[in-house]
Amino acid sequence: MRNVLSIAELESEHTELLPVRETLTFGFGNQNWAAIYASNSSLALNAASLASMANSAAVQTVVVTQG
Repeated sequence: MRNVLSIAELESEHTELLPVRETLTFGFGNQNWAAIYASNSSLALNAASLASMANSAAVQTVVVTQG
């Protein structure tokens, strides 16, 4: 089921700005840092079995640097 707004409903919408928020600082002045590194990998080994297959394909990397 899809909700569809009419033109009158869209025109009646309004926005407002959010107030400024204070961030946590750790002696770095007025800076907010987020350094994140995440890595996923996969390895498959099929040994000592005849006519078998092993398949693995999963590589994921996330790097976020913010200052």
